[in-house]
Amino acid sequence: MVGVKSADLAPTVAVKVFSAGAAGCVADLVTFPLDTAKVRLQIQGESKPPSGVQRAKYRGVFGTISTMVKTEGPRSLYSGLVAGLQRQMCFASVRVGLYDTMKQFYTGGSDNAGIGARLLAGSTTGGMAVAFAQPTDVVKVRFQAQIRLPESGSVKRYNSTIHAYKIIARDEGFKGLWKGCLPNITRNAIVNCSELVTYDIIKEQILKSNLMTDNMPCHFMAAFAAGFCTTIVASPVDVVKTRFMNSRPGQYSGALNCAFTMLINEGPTAFYKGFIPSFLRLGSWNIVMFVSFEQIKRAVMRCQQSWDSPL
Repeated sequence: MVGVKSADLAPTVAVKVFSAGAAGCVADLVTFPLDTAKVRLQIQGESKPPSGVQRAKYRGVFGTISTMVKTEGPRSLYSGLVAGLQRQMCFASVRVGLYDTMKQFYTGGSDNAGIGARLLAGSTTGGMAVAFAQPTDVVKVRFQAQIRLPESGSVKRYNSTIHAYKIIARDEGFKGLWKGCLPNITRNAIVNCSELVTYDIIKEQILKSNLMTDNMPCHFMAAFAAGFCTTIVASPVDVVKTRFMNSRPGQYSGALNCAFTMLINEGPTAFYKGFIPSFLRLGSWNIVMFVSFEQIKRAVMRCQQSWDSPL
């Protein structure tokens, strides 16, 4: 990212990849309940009774969290966390850690990247990340959507992360682990462009205007703006991705069929189901992730410099 002082040793690609993966895990640990609430709100309404009338079980992000804690226990908020952390180590490390490298690739090594090069870099790393992390994303969403009711054991689809991988591969084939890959690539190309490019540009402008120095308040402001822009742009694709990845075999013929079914049965507002928790989650996730990323990256570089320094 922009803003590295010339006196500092430039972080290597390995440092950026490690820092991004670690920062993604920190952000997931902090915001996972919001993500689970978002998933529950997004899938609500996909199984309407024949009458077409269904009482909403979840109302709002905090209402959803409260309902889950009361009916399923506090642990339900972190259902799928292991798969979520696995996802971040594969996903954030690629899409965030390799962003600067891809940006330089598209500019031929120049540090002065235009908006086109930034968008291409964001789209590329977003798509690459999905190639590595899709199975972990499928398992995470399945766990978050799974209702944990002791008296309704038949509803529980998976007992553990490893069990989920095995059952999905056995029942749905290898393709089941990559279910929703196309909408996920679309979503993450959009998310990466909105998130990383917005963060990159806003941070760059703040530093150029001397409004702030390259410190935590600057990272906070840029990350908050990136989260808001990303939520507006990516919510429709995110809802379709969640519905399709959580669907049982044969429920939808594809991502487009899933979107069309949602539009017919629930109307256009269905594409923005869970918008508030999405924004709360993306905004807070961006803040925690980017601030952690910058701090972890600098801490690793300081350690590296101290190791290389003579005693």
